[in-house]
Amino acid sequence: MPELDADIDRSHSFGDLAFGQIKGRKLSAMPRNYEVWYTYASGYHTELSDAVNEVLSSRRAIAQDDLDRIYEAYLSQTRLTDKIDVFGDRVVDEIEHVMTMIDSAAGHATAYGQDLAGASAKLATTGSTEGLRSIIENLVRSTREIEANNKALEQRLKASRTEIKQLQENLDAVRTESLTDPLTSLGNRKFYDQAISKSLALANKSGTPMALLISDIDHFKKFNDTFGHLTGDQVLRLVALSVKQNVKGQDLACRYGGEEFAIILPDTTLRAAVTVAEHIRRAVMTKELIKRSTSENLGRITVSLGVAAFRPGDTVATLYERADRCLYAAKRNGRNRVICETDPEADSVPAKVA
Repeated sequence: MPELDADIDRSHSFGDLAFGQIKGRKLSAMPRNYEVWYTYASGYHTELSDAVNEVLSSRRAIAQDDLDRIYEAYLSQTRLTDKIDVFGDRVVDEIEHVMTMIDSAAGHATAYGQDLAGASAKLATTGSTEGLRSIIENLVRSTREIEANNKALEQRLKASRTEIKQLQENLDAVRTESLTDPLTSLGNRKFYDQAISKSLALANKSGTPMALLISDIDHFKKFNDTFGHLTGDQVLRLVALSVKQNVKGQDLACRYGGEEFAIILPDTTLRAAVTVAEHIRRAVMTKELIKRSTSENLGRITVSLGVAAFRPGDTVATLYERADRCLYAAKRNGRNRVICETDPEADSVPAKVA
């Protein structure tokens, strides 16, 4: 299939570039080094690319320590897990501190109760003013101690509440990071997988409409090969911006992979979804692309889009398959267009077009 062949050719070119960097810089061809340079060659991880470029611009050489640091910062599979573990340990510590304070307060309360019981017994038997004064002084002292302990507990609880709130925000940030595509700031494939499953489950349960929109950048490989990966990244960001500007509310926009985007539209009919797709297509087409390094006008880019609506009993795979078929019908019929599953062009099953 043409699309599969193009993907294979592209991955080979990225691999060649990665090995070229490793050999040319006399580095070990260990898997993590290859992963760093392959990711750099693909240009799909801007933060990693910026980190590599920063090292290269500062001394034009990159050492194994630099690659290890970059790998751990941007590619290590344990990076997010480690963050979550750290925050989790801090939450546990904070809870243990609070429980210790509560246990201490409970002990003080018990002792205070015993003091009150003892004072009550003494009051029943004492007959002197001095004895009465001594009982009252002991009660006042015990009351002040319990007040001080309660105040300390209140302050500690307030501090713990602030700390736990901060930890919760940090965990939310880590969770968001794990579901966000770093290049476009849209949801990543993991986010898509979770979101489409939830949306389908809701639509199946409630019977409300929903639609799936699949978008692909026209001739992206040719553009990428002609102008370079950094410019290709700029194209991806531009399309992502057009998507963001034309989805709202509960709509969910994701980078499905490569130059393909997916937009999940809950509570949306097929007709309304086609309107959203047209808005995105026109928004992309009206933007001019300027190469930052030279200010060269590279012209305009276009996208093709396929739209499918939820049907009772749909699975993630069946809904995506229909939207994908519409997308490649749009490619086959001239690109820069929207085709939905009720259009005549979507009836035939085409060979996929790159």
